[in-house]
This record gives sequence, structure tokens and C-alpha cells, in this order.
Amino acid sequence: MRARFDTLFGRLFGVLFVAIVLAHLLAFTWFRLYGPPPPPPPPEFSQTIEGQPSPHDSRYPPRPPRPWFGGPIVPLTFQFITLMVAAWYGAKLLSRPIQRLSDAAERLSEDLDSPPLDESGPREARQAAHTFNLMQRRIREQVQQRARMLGAVSHDLRTPLSRLKLRLENISDDKLQSQMRQDLNDMIAMLDATLTYLHEQRTSEALQLMDVQALVESLCENAQDQGADVHVSGHCAPLPVQPMALRSCLNNLMDNALRYAGQARIELHDQREQLLICVIDHGPGIAEDKREAVFEPFFRLEGSRNRNSGGVGLGMTIAREAAQRLGGQLNLEETPGGGLTAIIRLPRT
Repeated sequence: MRARFDTLFGRLFGVLFVAIVLAHLLAFTWFRLYGPPPPPPPPEFSQTIEGQPSPHDSRYPPRPPRPWFGGPIVPLTFQFITLMVAAWYGAKLLSRPIQRLSDAAERLSEDLDSPPLDESGPREARQAAHTFNLMQRRIREQVQQRARMLGAVSHDLRTPLSRLKLRLENISDDKLQSQMRQDLNDMIAMLDATLTYLHEQRTSEALQLMDVQALVESLCENAQDQGADVHVSGHCAPLPVQPMALRSCLNNLMDNALRYAGQARIELHDQREQLLICVIDHGPGIAEDKREAVFEPFFRLEGSRNRNSGGVGLGMTIAREAAQRLGGQLNLEETPGGGLTAIIRLPRT
């Protein structure tokens, strides 16, 4: 019997059943005490013998006077309140496990090491919590295994690549040596970019109220110190962000603009609901039908935006995923007059 009420259905049915029974019991009692009198008996039973009590008097004793608030208003009000309370409790009973799962999923998206979900409540809620905790453990194990594999790959590949670079010095053909050195440099660059990309994916950090304008100006000053043509304009109020994610996003967009256009301009547009950070260049630009494809890992465009210009096709991927971790969006548009504009939209809510 106890197992039947260990489910959401059993608990909700029990609450509604008790509420309906109580409401009808009160209505029955109320109308029995204060309801209208029954109809009079037939005429043949209403005649009395002189000096004897009337059957009507003995069968239908007098009722207590009806209260001033009598009538059906009291039982109906009680029924309404009882059913409303039962409906509220039932809705809360149904929504509570879903809310718990939603909160746990949000915590998991921010931190894989978040505490597990409490496996309590009705049977369906316990089963869902157990499955969720099992999924979290498997994800954590896979991430840890991937980190170990990345460390092994990084160590095991760098060693032979370094030996190959040393042995290139023994090749007498200068042209062949240059080509092989370029291939090795590309392999090392791809390895470094891949490790950076995977590291960015598994990195999580808490939101911090940060002066985004100061961060952007600092990044531009560092690039200017290295001889880059970068300028910033606009103002914005502080915003809760993940500093490492925002820095990674801006660095990759600036590097992309400097690599293909030789210059970059960053504009800040502060709005009530969001902050816009525009990284603008006047380079060759990207065709409209290719602007989404460049966010795919290792995607490279033909022509001026290819590997010969630098990069292995992960910069834009890292930038978009960093923007998404901030709860924002990253889109590409054509710069008026030619070029590419990367727009980061960060919500203020």
C-alpha cells in the first residue's frame, strides 16, 4: 500500500481525493443541519388524534436556527478553498522534481564538479536524480580520460617532431629542407591549437563583475606595444563575465583581423539589455554563405584566408564557444566598404 503512494501519481491522486472527500463531507453535514426542511407528509398522515402528538412532530424534530451567513455559501466556499489548496500543492508536487533537474543541469553546465542531485522524493524523482547523477559521473570520467589522453598525445608527439626538426639540418637539399620544415611547423601549430581548443572547452570559471572597457583597452595596448595597428572606441558599464573566456574570445578575433587585414578597430556599444563588442577590419572579408562555416573546427577558406596566411582553423571556433560560455552570441557581418565585422553580443540580464 505504501508503495502505491510513493509515486507522483499516487501522491497527487491522494491529495485530490482527500480534498474532495472533505469538501463533500462538510457540504453534507451543513445541509443536513441547516438545510431547508423536508416536504410535509401526505394529508392522511397529518391528521392527529386529539391529545396525541403529530407524526410530523415526532419524525421531523425541529432543526437549529440557520446562521445569519447560512445558505450554500459556506460549503461552497470551503469546497473552493480546499480544491484550490489541493491544486496548488499538486502543481508544486509535479513541478518540484523538474525544477530540481533544471537547477542541477544549469550547475552542471557551469561546473562538472558540482554536487550531485539529492536522490529523494517520489519514485520517479529518485529515478531521474539517479540517472542524472550517473550521467554526471560518466561525463566527468570521460573529461578526465580525455585530459590524460591529451597530456599523453602532447608529450608523445612533441618528442618525435622535435627530433625530426633536428634531423632536417642533415638534408642538403635546401628546397626540400624548407618544405619539410614548413610541414613540421604546421603540424606543431595544429597540435598546439588543438590542445588549446580542447583546454578551452573543459575550462570553467565563475562570473565576475568586470570593467569590460578596461579589459578591451588593455588588450589593445598590449597589441600596440607589439607593433599592431589596433584602436578602440566607445564606453560601457561593468558587466558580469568570465574573464578568461572574454579574453580568449577577443584575442582570437583580434588575431584574425590582424592576420588577414593588418589592422583592427574595436567598438563598444552599451545598450540597456546587452553589450555589443564589434571587432572591425577592412580585409578581404568572407562570403555570406561561408560565414557560418568558418566556426567549424579546422575549416579554412580558399584564397587569402587559408593556412598559408597563418592559423589552422580553430581561432573562430574558440571565439564562438567562448562567447557562448558567456551567455552571448558571436556573428559575422560585412564591414561597410569591405572587410569583416565580428559582433559579440553579451546580455546584461
